[in-house]
Amino acid sequence: MNSIYSDELITATELNRQPGRVLDKALEHPVTITRNDQSFALLRRENVTLFVKAAQRSKEIVELLSTAFRLLLKQKIGTEHPYGWLRVFDSDELTEFIDEVTEAYRLVDLYEKAWDELDAIIHEWHESALAIFNPELETAFSQTSDEAALK
Repeated sequence: MNSIYSDELITATELNRQPGRVLDKALEHPVTITRNDQSFALLRRENVTLFVKAAQRSKEIVELLSTAFRLLLKQKIGTEHPYGWLRVFDSDELTEFIDEVTEAYRLVDLYEKAWDELDAIIHEWHESALAIFNPELETAFSQTSDEAALK
């Protein structure tokens, strides 16, 4: 949905006189109900759920990106910080991370699975950070393996 509110205004009186017709319109698109100098939005509950989720998730994405930018600026981020795991990446990796997250976030309004893809990107980077934090995994990843030995 590109816009939360439609251009269609309905008075409270009209809502009282024809509630079924107004609710039918609200099934198709949000409507604005006016009473005196007040406005009320009437829209499907599923849409409200999506808007609330988007607002909450957007706040998380802003915090995540803010943390990455702070690290690029060489600010200290503690291990207790929810996104402290980003500290393991160098400047080039942080820039790549920011680009990937930003590009995925831009697609959120365009299609339904965009949040899932954004979650997957963040999850992959987080898993990589955990592997780097773990010295045994880091050693295993950094060693060249002989594929013939695996046969």
